[in-house]
Amino acid sequence: MEPNKTIGAISWMDLTVADADGIRDFYKTVTGWNSMDVSMGEYNDYCMLSPEDNEVRSGICHARGVNADIPPMWILYINVANLEESLSAAISHGGQLVSGPRNMGASRYCIIKDPAGAVVGLFQH
Repeated sequence: MEPNKTIGAISWMDLTVADADGIRDFYKTVTGWNSMDVSMGEYNDYCMLSPEDNEVRSGICHARGVNADIPPMWILYINVANLEESLSAAISHGGQLVSGPRNMGASRYCIIKDPAGAVVGLFQH
């Protein structure tokens, strides 16, 4: 999957839960998705793939380690030009930091809660 790097685009979505194996199987049954293991060392998280084109569509992750504080809901990740500036703007406008910031390869991301209580990820490529 070639990620959409356009600023403001939704580039990813994932779900972080205590029982990632069970939820992976739930969505495989309900939606027809296939899964691909993503090694996290001592366990696997999962990329979920469309059954028609085998393209990666989302992720399902275990709520362990650095992911333990991520709420169990589908989280959309929005591309931003500068993560620190966007996080600062979120906080100064009534938002809260939920998790991160963290590095993922050359990219950085965090999860915030907006003033209405909705949770979203901010992603800088």
